[in-house]
Amino acid sequence: MTGAPLHAASDTASAAPPAWPIPALQQALAAQLPGGSVEVLERIDSTNTELMRRAREGHCAPTLLVAEQQTAGRGRLGRQWLSSPGDSLTFSLGLPLAPRDWSGLSLAVGLSVAESLQPELPASALPLKLGLKWPNDLWLADDRKLGGILIETASFVLPGVGSGFPSSLWAPAAATAARYVVIGIGINIRPRDAQGFATPPACLQDIAPEMDAPAALLRLLPPLLEGVQAFAAHGFAPLRTRYAARDLLAGREVLLSDGASGVAQGVGADGALQVQTPAGLRAITSAEVSVRPRTSAAGAAAVAVAVAGALADAGAADDADPAATAVPPAAPPSKAI
Repeated sequence: MTGAPLHAASDTASAAPPAWPIPALQQALAAQLPGGSVEVLERIDSTNTELMRRAREGHCAPTLLVAEQQTAGRGRLGRQWLSSPGDSLTFSLGLPLAPRDWSGLSLAVGLSVAESLQPELPASALPLKLGLKWPNDLWLADDRKLGGILIETASFVLPGVGSGFPSSLWAPAAATAARYVVIGIGINIRPRDAQGFATPPACLQDIAPEMDAPAALLRLLPPLLEGVQAFAAHGFAPLRTRYAARDLLAGREVLLSDGASGVAQGVGADGALQVQTPAGLRAITSAEVSVRPRTSAAGAAAVAVAVAGALADAGAADDADPAATAVPPAAPPSKAI
């Protein structure tokens, strides 16, 4: 393992970040994934990279890996993303999974996180609405980026590995199709300098001033675990209406990477972005195009949301407009293993 371990409470009397509620996190994980483990590290290159390294070595048990600081978070075009303790929440959840259909997993994850951090949509302009920017970003309604999601899979899970894990993780007759999936999530917690960012960063304290990284993780983890299992059993389709309530692209003009443009019309039952173009309605998947939502202010620069590249593990603060596989194919390819 590459990383420095961090205990639940500080040994020093100096000012330190809030202690991580490791026992409570472990209890939440064990309730959904018996045999799973929770680790909090002071520093690591990348939580996603570490769990994929472990998978390569055959360690595929459910694991929640949290890092106070990432030194080599991965972003679009290989850009480096550095996190500082207390400024962000960066973690990855790794587990064996065999959904009936992988399509829309990152949308389901984003929806779970958004609903956990802001359970009720605001009725007025303040506090700002926490919404979703297809396919893998958490944005506030003023087009500032709060967080990002990176999902990677690897084909290291053998049929016998499922023994002892909840049966809901395994689609009927799909044990041989099970894969190890790593769900990486990064969220800005405290304000940060916007200089140099193509997309202005938001932070969780914009909408929840009292919340720090440990509190945010403890709030979002149980619903996330339940949501992943529900997705494995039922796919994205049952979430379509809830996603629509937080869809920040719906009704906006978008520019596709092939030069076509149109108006976003929500997402399909498989999570594909629906775009009404002059040539007709197109279903956009992450393997096909990039999407650039055009800002409403005259003369403002377009905000890019790349779909085909790799999202930073803590994509909330990446100075690129990162992306991940939002609608992977039925048999997603292994990633850099």
